[in-house]
Amino acid sequence: MRVLLLGANGFLGRFVADRLLADPAVHLTALGRGDDADVRFDLASGSPGALTRFLDAVHPGVIVNCAGATRGGARDLTRHNTVAVATVCEAMRRSGCTARLVQVGCSSEYGPSQPGSSTAEDALPRPGGPYGVSKLAATELVLGSGLDAVVLRVFSPVGPGTPAGSPLGRLAEAMRRAMQSGDGELKLSGLGVQRDFVDVRDVARAVHAASLSAAQGVVNIGTGRAVRLRDAAAVLARVAGYAGALHELDAPPPRLPIGAPRTSTESVIEHLSATPSPYPDGCGAWQQADVRTARDRLGWRPRINLEESLADIWMEAACRI
Repeated sequence: MRVLLLGANGFLGRFVADRLLADPAVHLTALGRGDDADVRFDLASGSPGALTRFLDAVHPGVIVNCAGATRGGARDLTRHNTVAVATVCEAMRRSGCTARLVQVGCSSEYGPSQPGSSTAEDALPRPGGPYGVSKLAATELVLGSGLDAVVLRVFSPVGPGTPAGSPLGRLAEAMRRAMQSGDGELKLSGLGVQRDFVDVRDVARAVHAASLSAAQGVVNIGTGRAVRLRDAAAVLARVAGYAGALHELDAPPPRLPIGAPRTSTESVIEHLSATPSPYPDGCGAWQQADVRTARDRLGWRPRINLEESLADIWMEAACRI
């Protein structure tokens, strides 16, 4: 099976590539903007015609799209998350390759959920920010394209390679700095948020399963269990061997005057409070996936628990001590 992977160098894409390469039946071609891609192509600015010619030459049986942007203004997010998908869909419609499309979406498309509830695929999307809006628009393009396609709505991916700007990435960095400076306490904010954390390697397994299945429409990829960030911080401290006290702040501390002396703990607080919103993903205080569709239609279940994911996150952070 010839698979074309878009976005192979991203957080998710790297693990998807590893998973696909482990399948001896898969012949993988990576397309992206970087020099290490098999084929260099910018989906946000390239023409559908140019991509069509490539598809006709390579003739993939499956196209997996992990490409996109998670940060930036509304214009950049629209270009990389929506316009890029429009280019892919149009090129596939023009091409004679009749490939199956596996589009990687995200839980930010749903927006905030009622605390205690599990979000199913038929929930009305109410994205709370430009990132979720741009990804939801991409999903609508895929679902309306008439292609053989499935959209995997991934909840909160974690594990090795977790971006430093993500909640758990920031926690690990704050703990590393506290341990390095010998701080006996760590003051953190925003720990009341609850998210459905799913390991990136399990996400890669889901993408592989989706590429082999006949499932169409939207499929949630998560664990079905929301975890409070406060509890994840406690597990991370245990994994890291951090014996200091964890203190939660109700609100970000005031900025220190320019030039004022600051302790390492104050620097950590400022580092964790640098985001402009308590819910930068636009998902409010609670998100939890209903994952029955993934089980029934993909034969997929998560295998890696959060403690193992956190241990891998900490291993990478510890290497910087």
